[in-house]
Amino acid sequence: MEPDEEKKVKVQDKRRIKDSDKDIEENKKTEETPIKETPPKTEGKPPQQSPPPLPEIDFVTFIISLSSSVSIHFGDMPDPVTNVSRVNLPLAKQTIDIISMLKEKTKGNLNASESKLIDTLLFELRMRYVKAKDSSHQK
Repeated sequence: MEPDEEKKVKVQDKRRIKDSDKDIEENKKTEETPIKETPPKTEGKPPQQSPPPLPEIDFVTFIISLSSSVSIHFGDMPDPVTNVSRVNLPLAKQTIDIISMLKEKTKGNLNASESKLIDTLLFELRMRYVKAKDSSHQK
């Protein structure tokens, strides 16, 4: 079908009105309304590329994502939104506490490698936090 070709849509009114206890079917109006299809405009725009596939979501990926957020709050990496590196220790602590809470809430439900990962990450992140907190107080 050509992009400028028109389609016709048939609309039929089947409402009934009641007139002195007698149903009278209102004149069944049939109208044809043209609908014009237009292709999406792509002039001047580069063709959209599909984003790379996202990694599988599982517990390990989630915990690593949270630990990456802590790295951003330590100022190791720029914030993905602002592209500015900034130290934000309260947010780093909050995210470490979230990981700790997840460890407690998932106790007994993690396999050995998940348990080891969360323990190792928590130890490293807590040590980093203590050092960062101490160095910020000494300034």
